[in-house]
Amino acid sequence: MNDIRPWRTIERRKCRQIMVGDVPVGGDAPITVQTMTNTPTEDAVATLNQIQRCEDAGADIIRVSCPTEEATAAFGKITKASRIPIVADIHFHYKRALEAADAGAACLRINPGNIGSSARVAEVVRAAKANGCAIRIGVNAGSLEKDLLEKYGEPCPEALIESALDHIKLLQDHDFHEFKVAVKASDVFLGVAAYHGLAEAVDCPLHLGITEAGGLIGGTVKSSIGMGSLLWAGIGDTIRVSLSAEPEQEVKVGFEMLKSLGLRTRGVRVVSCPSCSRQGFDVIRTVEALEARLEHIKTPLSLSVLGCVVNGPGEARETDIGLTGGGNGKHMVYLSGVTDHTIESDDMLDHIVELVEKKAAKIEAGEATAFDPHADDAVPAE
Repeated sequence: MNDIRPWRTIERRKCRQIMVGDVPVGGDAPITVQTMTNTPTEDAVATLNQIQRCEDAGADIIRVSCPTEEATAAFGKITKASRIPIVADIHFHYKRALEAADAGAACLRINPGNIGSSARVAEVVRAAKANGCAIRIGVNAGSLEKDLLEKYGEPCPEALIESALDHIKLLQDHDFHEFKVAVKASDVFLGVAAYHGLAEAVDCPLHLGITEAGGLIGGTVKSSIGMGSLLWAGIGDTIRVSLSAEPEQEVKVGFEMLKSLGLRTRGVRVVSCPSCSRQGFDVIRTVEALEARLEHIKTPLSLSVLGCVVNGPGEARETDIGLTGGGNGKHMVYLSGVTDHTIESDDMLDHIVELVEKKAAKIEAGEATAFDPHADDAVPAE
């Protein structure tokens, strides 16, 4: 990405691009956000409802488990009805991969070494080619091959990388190159080191993840440290945040991670203070309410919400819309970095939501652009 401030520039690793359905992954394509359904795949209605919620949250690609013949039978209904590409999650049974490919999978998530003989791998590759499927090689520290564990003694970066390279060779031997690779671990140090090593060894797109990261808070922190450091280094073309939480939450966390690094823009970016005794209104509850009421906004714009005038004007100078707490229940509203008017506490929430919605509508209609405080014609807040 380009930025007039070089200290904010991330130079992404150069790699070849593949297509997952109609979504490009790798090359100069935007980093995509993925998640995985947790409904029984056999229940196509429930699965599609969850896919819709994930799509509304911003998911670009979604993965669905296909462990049984009944699941792949329902999988065809799911792929036909979904508006975003569906990845079929296949672990061991090569026939499930063949069925999923025929049923409209945009990508097959497999470990070629787990599929069985070279003849079975060849069958899966033929099905993928015939149906225009990509393949995602999924190496995981928790399920490394026995010979690699014996060779290295434990899961380590070298073992994960060797496993990935072995699986890649299986596909390349069958002249298949539309693949991406993940080398996931629940240990941040192990996962990050493996991705760094693999990034130097291959030119294919990389799927990032810290697997089994934990619950919403712990898993978000762990994923942000591991995946954030890789993204900052320019590594990663598609991401999945693995949380013991609903899939929609994984998508939201993934987007916030990319937004914080300037790698994706979507929806309202909220700048808010942690609150203190100086606050002129209940900052925590106000931010919670605004985030909930502004979830439907997909247009990228910024909103600052600060409880007092210590940092409020400075933060408002950097955002499309700003709110700073004042005395006697009157709070200052900033538009495009400039002080504009005051608002009473009782009317504050509805008023800010209305301002954001109007600004987003103007941007969508081409009547306005998101505020850039660093543009030559930007006017600082008073």
